[in-house]
Amino acid sequence: MSKSLLSLSGRYGALLLILAMTSMAAANAATPSELLGSYRTQSGNAEPDPSRGQQFFGASHGHEWRCASCHGAVPTQTGRHAATGKAIAPLAPAFNPERFTDASKTEKWFRRNCNDVVGRECSASEKADLLAWLLTLKP
Repeated sequence: MSKSLLSLSGRYGALLLILAMTSMAAANAATPSELLGSYRTQSGNAEPDPSRGQQFFGASHGHEWRCASCHGAVPTQTGRHAATGKAIAPLAPAFNPERFTDASKTEKWFRRNCNDVVGRECSASEKADLLAWLLTLKP
């Protein structure tokens, strides 16, 4: 292969790599409404219920911690981690625009927090209910 052809294919390869990485990042980006739609689909298109989400948030589920233990009784304000005291930015998207904008990050925190709060992973329906409630909270 000629040197100029290798140089050209190298540029295209780099461009393709950049495009692929951009596509993966875009696939991971989301809006809270898009995530809610995804959870709704995963739950068999059951209508999310914000009141169930609010109840879920405040309930103990038979464990020591509740969602409110760290996120605060009012998820529109800064919370504090129950064990470390570390500040936690508001959970409600209207009060923290970064919330629920990255699907993999959202799933990571749901896995961790649901395990602490309910002792298992949350169902898609529970996630949808919780997110539906958080989306009702406005400034």
